[in-house]
Amino acid sequence: MTADDSFDRLDDDYPAYTMGRAAEIIGTTQGFLRAIGEHRLITPLRSAGGHRRYSRYQLRIAARARELVDEGTPIEAACRIIILEDQLEEAQRVNAEHRRSAALHTAAT
Repeated sequence: MTADDSFDRLDDDYPAYTMGRAAEIIGTTQGFLRAIGEHRLITPLRSAGGHRRYSRYQLRIAARARELVDEGTPIEAACRIIILEDQLEEAQRVNAEHRRSAALHTAAT
């Protein structure tokens, strides 16, 4: 089973991956995962024993951060870029919904 296969088996928000496994999947260190957590890019859930658990969604975000850092972007800037990308995507989604709603309203009148 490849890492991509494991992604397909779980809900995006289910915190299934330990820190070690998460780091292995995205090809980074546990310290990198801690650092992006400190910069509030992702907040892993905690197991009953206090261990960090990551979801597929969080791993995709961490992989994007790793990509930016590997290209030479400082980790703080990479985290901010990803947060802004996410905000832009959400704003575009909301705008598209408003346009569809306005078009339906116009067509109905």
